[in-house]
Amino acid sequence: MRYILLLMFIVGGFVESTAQLSQRQYLSGKGKDDGVLWDFMVSEGMQAGQWTKIPVPSNWELQGFGKYNYGFNKEANKGKEVGNYKYNFVVDESWEGKLVNIVFEGSMTDTEVRVNGQLAGEIHQGSFYVFKYDISKLLKYGSTNTLEVRVSKHSANKSVNAAEREADYWIFGGIYRPVYLEAVPKDHVARLSIDAKADGTFRSKILTQGNGDYITVQLFDAKGKKFGKIQKVDITGDSAWVTTNYKSPKLWSAEFPNLYTAHVSLIKNGKKIHEKIQKFGFRTVEVKERDGVYINGAKIKFKGVNRHSFHPESGRTTSKAISIHDVKLMKEMNMNAVRMAHYPPDNHFLEVCDSLGLYVMNELAGWHGHYDTEVGSKLLYEMMHVSDNHPSIIFWANGNEGGHNPELDHIFFEEDIQKRPLIYPWAFYGGFETTHYREYNYGIGSYDHGHNIVMPTEFLHGMFDGGHGAGLEDYWKAMWQNPLSAGGFLWDFQDQGVVRTDKNGIIDTDGNHGADGIVGPYYQKEGSFYTIKEVWSPIFFEKREMTKGFDGNFSIENRYSFTNTNQCTFNFELKKLGTFENDLGNKKGAIKAPNILPYDKGVLAVDLPEDWLAYDVLYLTANDPSGHEIFTWSFPISRPADVADHLIQRTGGDIQVQQTAAAFQITANGISYTFNKKTGLLEEVRNKKGIIPFANGPVIEEAKTNFKGFNLTQEEGRVIIESTFDKKESYNTLRWEIMPSGQLKMHVQYFPEAYFTRYVGVNFSFPEDKIKSVEYMGNGPFRVWKNRMKGNQFGVWKKDYNDVATGEVPFEYPEFKGYHSNMYWTKFNTTEQSFLVFTDREDIFLRLFTPKEQKDTDWKNMEPTFPKGDISFMNGISAIGTKTQKPETTGPMGMKHVYYDFEKEPKRALHMVIYFDFSGN
Repeated sequence: MRYILLLMFIVGGFVESTAQLSQRQYLSGKGKDDGVLWDFMVSEGMQAGQWTKIPVPSNWELQGFGKYNYGFNKEANKGKEVGNYKYNFVVDESWEGKLVNIVFEGSMTDTEVRVNGQLAGEIHQGSFYVFKYDISKLLKYGSTNTLEVRVSKHSANKSVNAAEREADYWIFGGIYRPVYLEAVPKDHVARLSIDAKADGTFRSKILTQGNGDYITVQLFDAKGKKFGKIQKVDITGDSAWVTTNYKSPKLWSAEFPNLYTAHVSLIKNGKKIHEKIQKFGFRTVEVKERDGVYINGAKIKFKGVNRHSFHPESGRTTSKAISIHDVKLMKEMNMNAVRMAHYPPDNHFLEVCDSLGLYVMNELAGWHGHYDTEVGSKLLYEMMHVSDNHPSIIFWANGNEGGHNPELDHIFFEEDIQKRPLIYPWAFYGGFETTHYREYNYGIGSYDHGHNIVMPTEFLHGMFDGGHGAGLEDYWKAMWQNPLSAGGFLWDFQDQGVVRTDKNGIIDTDGNHGADGIVGPYYQKEGSFYTIKEVWSPIFFEKREMTKGFDGNFSIENRYSFTNTNQCTFNFELKKLGTFENDLGNKKGAIKAPNILPYDKGVLAVDLPEDWLAYDVLYLTANDPSGHEIFTWSFPISRPADVADHLIQRTGGDIQVQQTAAAFQITANGISYTFNKKTGLLEEVRNKKGIIPFANGPVIEEAKTNFKGFNLTQEEGRVIIESTFDKKESYNTLRWEIMPSGQLKMHVQYFPEAYFTRYVGVNFSFPEDKIKSVEYMGNGPFRVWKNRMKGNQFGVWKKDYNDVATGEVPFEYPEFKGYHSNMYWTKFNTTEQSFLVFTDREDIFLRLFTPKEQKDTDWKNMEPTFPKGDISFMNGISAIGTKTQKPETTGPMGMKHVYYDFEKEPKRALHMVIYFDFSGN
């Protein structure tokens, strides 16, 4: 025992081993799912003027109180209600003599607090900040206390409303984040700030309150093992500085979020009287002028998204489970960064970013307006005091889109001992150009052609199906290749659709204002989700065609910053594709991970079996060091001609031919066709079950349907109906072949009408109310646009009919209607029967009807164009714009197709070959 006591004394002086940690008593729940009922009355709107109960935390609108309004609402429609809360609680007698604070993690907006009838302090203004009052002298220990809180949805301070109540998002009211009591000894550690660098340098500023002799600091690693020696420093006044160095710490990054814990203890008279525990990470953030942002010595491209604190059923009230879910979903898209839009998040969200690994831009609220200096200073202190130790925070942001108050800048620099960079979103500041929604090739002497670090804090504004994935591939190619680019942040993560308690539970996005997400209100994944996942994959595959000479080597690039590809895992799967529910066989295998350093290129060698050419598709999957899928790439092996060869039926009986003055009528194997003699268009299809309402085609878009001079001939048991080529009058040609099996082959040779064309292909009519589903072989399951081709996989897919608009109730994905790429065959399931189409040509797009326009959407800007007709087979499809950009300004892929051939030479014509099987089998 004497040996143990002597050892403890040698280590740092005799210290009593038991210390007082801060104690916490929740008066509310901790999130959206465990709210505690308080007495409540709201001044106007729903359920106004009557005392009832409300869960805390919550936004009162989502609980059926007050009035909903979006930030853009006109003054007359703004909800300015006041909520009154009451709650009784008991504080244990053992807390008497301690400092007891009541802590509010967030309240919207002006908040007046009374305990046992007495004001706790001045009214707090500002919605998104942790604030507290010392109520030690107001409490009755061991007996019942009464808490009364008065919350005004809009502030009495105009600058607060300008910064956060008149913004482009839902404006809610109420105590929406947790409320708790916090007890600490009179002498305690009040605050600590940590600056831990990648080289092991450790600095900490520790503020104390009351009296103490010295401070000790002991670090622990993620397994709870002591890391380094205990540090002891004296207190000067009310502060102490710890400066030391640790050998070979594990570094924090978004790829490897290694965390340590600092145990900071206040020692008085040889006793540990208070201990504060703080998680942190060793990492260095450096901005090099006219170069980029470096983390731990590696230059970073931020693959980020903007994120609101939001849930459709609870508004801004969330939970740690939601934070974990959101961060995992972002990392599933291969994102490495998130910007807080447009206010500080819940503390647990930052904790999750620390532990799971995301780079964070934390933002003082502001949106085209900013806080005045007096209120803004107070709120900024509150923001930094609770978040400055999070290693995930790489940037601070002072407001948004003009909502910057430069008089606050000095506080960021003075309070943050890490000296993290400060950003002005949508502005030039601090060597950064962050302008929002600039066109792909924007700027003369600025942006992509300037000298600042380019990092748009918002780009590719999502709405309907535009933005996010549409245009991202072009933008990312430019960003990746530009040494001055530090990446950027998409707008935004989630559709802000709230469940309206005043409208029978409908989900409301306030028209198109809140429907800007990559995922729906309940995290329904749009097609862009998977496009982002592929485009932002840290393992990049060069394009590869599967041919007989393929040696199994794929050229890849390691776009990680810290991860060697040999820390990842790879596997392959070969498949023979049959129907949607029945593959015809597969083979799987592991692939040896290559040794490729970050930002280097190399080869992934796949040892395929000798019979690999007998399969239809090869899938390659990469998993990160934690075992999570990075992406699964698909490489078709079979070509459309190979598949078509198996689908063509070469047997049958005689073909009957009848002609009228207006039509060719052909019958083969029980299937009858009627073709217009003058135009050559298919007018009717009939089989044993009846008429199949697929007709009125092929009509060419965008070109002239100028087929003329049709002749009927018979060749080798087939009937041929073919137009005559004329360089001036009928340069587009159509050839029908009716086979003895009853199958029909269409071959159209055509020339687009204009040099620039939105789309090219052929159309047919089909009544939309007759379609039930399609099953097809091609890329799926999501529709595509010319500027959003990535994210799908090659396979056999089945899609049931729906008539949904992206970003709108019912948020059902994948959408049925639209363009689908790399079609081999499609089976159309109608209300009466089925029919099959297939092709022997590569790169054919299938168009299924015209998607419904989203409500309140300006399609003129987005220009998602579709040809006439209902079902089309296309050689080229249109791009789509964003909420702020036309398609052509999202990059080269967003431009119209360019087709040059004024001479109308047949050998230069586009070809569309489609086979039809109307047997109904």
